Amino acid sequence: MSDNALRLPEAAVLVVLMAEAREISNPELKTLYGVTLDGKSRLRMNDMKLVDSWKERRAFVHVLTDAGWARMGEEIREGTLPVGTGSSGAMVRALVTGLRGFLRRDDFRLADVFQPNDSDDTDVDAPEAELDAAAHVHVGTPVEGLETRIRAAYLELAGEYGQWVDLGSLRPLLGDATKAEVDRALVQLERAPDVNLVPQSNQKILTAVQREAAVNIGDQDKHLLWIGAL
Repeated sequence: MSDNALRLPEAAVLVVLMAEAREISNPELKTLYGVTLDGKSRLRMNDMKLVDSWKERRAFVHVLTDAGWARMGEEIREGTLPVGTGSSGAMVRALVTGLRGFLRRDDFRLADVFQPNDSDDTDVDAPEAELDAAAHVHVGTPVEGLETRIRAAYLELAGEYGQWVDLGSLRPLLGDATKAEVDRALVQLERAPDVNLVPQSNQKILTAVQREAAVNIGDQDKHLLWIGAL
């Protein structure tokens, strides 16, 4: 096994973070799925840039990074995602195979399939520690502030206005903003007269990171950002 190969417990947590598509605390992970991301596994996922983690009071909160989304897409497309043995492993393997076929057939991204659930599923009977962690969930980044950060990151990469920048290079410069937050900011930003987002014309040259970094606008994946001088 290579140093970067996913271990089964790590893969399980990454699948959960992908399915939830949001920031989620260890108490929530334990209650909903019976898993947590702690100790060496957390440090390893953080070092591999697949998961961002921070502490809210007594509980760690985790979110899948853009690189994490790209890694999950690669593992699923290549059929290398580790699964268990026995009947449960067969069930997971069948579901992953079906998901892989769906993504290939309809040219979907994982982010098109797994999106945050806006409904309030907080269990009123949850233990106090779990409710306490849920009450201190990481506050999202305002769209207006993100637009400013996107413009600054664009200039850092492009060096000047009027150049094309790929979103796969831009997203890592936006700190702890989630993929969903950046997507909303990009959709809003595209309405400005000096901003344009377009697909990569040659889809064959796109890397896994660039594919997962795309923002979907009007049922079309946009990979490149252009900002002109006002």
